Amino acid sequence: MIPAQPDDAKRLAARSPNGRRPVVMQQRWESLLFLHWRLPPARIQATLPAGLFVDTFAGHGYLGIIPFFMRKVRPVTVPALPWISFFLELNVRTYVFDDRGIPGVWFYSLDCNQPLAVAIARTLTGLRYFHAGMTAMRGDFIDYSCRRRGTTGEARYRYRGVGDARESETGSLEFFLLERYYLYAQRYGRLVRGQVAHAPYNYREAEVETWSTIPAQLDGFDEVKEAPVHRCFAEGLEVQIHATEKISPKPHPRSQ
Repeated sequence: MIPAQPDDAKRLAARSPNGRRPVVMQQRWESLLFLHWRLPPARIQATLPAGLFVDTFAGHGYLGIIPFFMRKVRPVTVPALPWISFFLELNVRTYVFDDRGIPGVWFYSLDCNQPLAVAIARTLTGLRYFHAGMTAMRGDFIDYSCRRRGTTGEARYRYRGVGDARESETGSLEFFLLERYYLYAQRYGRLVRGQVAHAPYNYREAEVETWSTIPAQLDGFDEVKEAPVHRCFAEGLEVQIHATEKISPKPHPRSQ
């Protein structure tokens, strides 16, 4: 039986750290481009692990591609280091909730151009990080490219924020897409949930001259080819990552 979708009260409550797990990482995210495509909920549900359910807005599931800059990434007791704390990341994600109705993000992939960060994140979080060749230049527009190692297609994005920055209104599509304060992953066969604490996004409209669906296709969504149905931009914010907590038992060997 599928639980009821989270209401606005549960989405707002997710902003506040629950205090069950300590902060383990600090980082800053900058110049985020959010591109989203609609997909049938059943299509997304078929890709999710047991214990997670597709979150929908007006009956639609959503797939997102988000390129951005990672800055000052470090454990809480360690200062940022120039050669490992600053890198690029591009993720492909969808929106989910668990059997307690806690909304969050499920990542299909996270491309990153820092090999050490890829190795550590895969081991400690269970997230599907991939090493990629990536470049980005900031000017009037941001020119951003990503080629996942072992593949031939290069995803390119040219974008900038325009207009006034604003916080999303409760119940809006931006509220549904941006107000996400938990990530879900599978680690050693168990479903885990981690809290990601930050201030609400102040987003702007995005002017996008170049975009690509290659990352989504690499993750099995061959049907994602048309222009995104929604796009927005956020300048940046400070982020605290809490240690993950197990929310499902380890599966029996015969059931794997």
